[in-house]
Amino acid sequence: MCVLEKLLVTGGRPLRGSVMISGAKNAAVAIIPACILIKDKCTLENLPDIKDVKLYLRILQNLGAAVKYIDDNTVEIDCTDINSFEPQGDLTRRMRGSSYLMGALLGRFSQFMVDPPGGCDFGTRPIDKHIMSFEALGADIKTERGMIVGKADELHGGNIYFDNVTVGATINAILASVTANGTTVIENAAREPHIVDLANFLNAMGANIRGAGTDTIRVKGGAALHGGTYAVIPDQIEAGTFMVAAAATRGDITLLNVIPRHLEIIGSKLQQAGVKVEYGSDTARVWVPDKAALKPISFTALPYPGFPTDMQPQLVTFLTTIKGTSTAREAVWDNRFRYVNELKRMGASIHVEGQLAIIEGVDELYAAHVKATDLRAGAAMIIAGLMCAGTTHITNIYHIDRGYEHFEDKFVRLGGRIERVQVIEDDII
Repeated sequence: MCVLEKLLVTGGRPLRGSVMISGAKNAAVAIIPACILIKDKCTLENLPDIKDVKLYLRILQNLGAAVKYIDDNTVEIDCTDINSFEPQGDLTRRMRGSSYLMGALLGRFSQFMVDPPGGCDFGTRPIDKHIMSFEALGADIKTERGMIVGKADELHGGNIYFDNVTVGATINAILASVTANGTTVIENAAREPHIVDLANFLNAMGANIRGAGTDTIRVKGGAALHGGTYAVIPDQIEAGTFMVAAAATRGDITLLNVIPRHLEIIGSKLQQAGVKVEYGSDTARVWVPDKAALKPISFTALPYPGFPTDMQPQLVTFLTTIKGTSTAREAVWDNRFRYVNELKRMGASIHVEGQLAIIEGVDELYAAHVKATDLRAGAAMIIAGLMCAGTTHITNIYHIDRGYEHFEDKFVRLGGRIERVQVIEDDII
């Protein structure tokens, strides 16, 4: 018999107040393995205090790195004495971001032996483009006893072209090419903010990377890397989640510590639906001045600068109680609508046809017993619970803890009623 945790969310109140946005999860899990390339101390500030970050730091420690917490959000990482290119499999299998160990270890040791990564499961996540990138730099990649094994006599610059935009393979291509001899050109590269943050971090440590944030990135490899201090960018997805929560509860929230240009596509969709969004230099205010003016919209989840796939479940949840027909198309992952069945438990009217969800607005949602099917779907379940009267029970909340820092506490400070309780596994739905 196992004791687990669940969240009890009692809704019916508009969220109001201000919330401080934490460091970006997606940037942190790319920058932490990048430290492997540096035989020196790196101090990372504004790291989110989340399970994925702590897990990644454990992986580095097991490889031989010295990790020292300065405070909850500041960590000193010294990879000078890393002595292994084979990370612990029972750790890497627990997160998707562990795939970045391949590029980092290849750049450091010219070889790696890594278990296939884990993380949220919402569709096939092939690594063929990662492998193609490594091969373009002179590495030989194969599978041995279920492990992914890479080795290069010498890494050299190369030309890498992605036929489809891929965030993970773009990050791995950058990591592997930083120490390679010569120049690497990455075309049709992903442009997400956390890719720019990774490049900025490596450049601050002596690398020569140009073009991050565009579809062509050039890496002049072989530069001597050194340690230093770097602050991780604010989390675009956490900020977007609170933006949608303000709209969904018909509330008024001001977000602090944000980069407004990262939020413009999210804000534009909310504005199309009749929500007010106002930006400051590092703030964003979201509120609903007229509930009757809210209207249905259509959107498509696309690579950046398109609408983020990581915000798709939250926005769909908001649209469930807007009269009329809204549509959501998922163009990144092939199975990211699994959470829809949980919203249906709460009275939502959603019909899924392949990669398209058709949402017919209902008057209200109802409290129910639901589960977090993945990280962002878990955030959507919290928003849904805050939208309706009664108490919603949310299980599988370990997904939420992976990627949001002190999430329920932030909602409570905004007036939300959320309680974390322990339950016996037999009672979990």
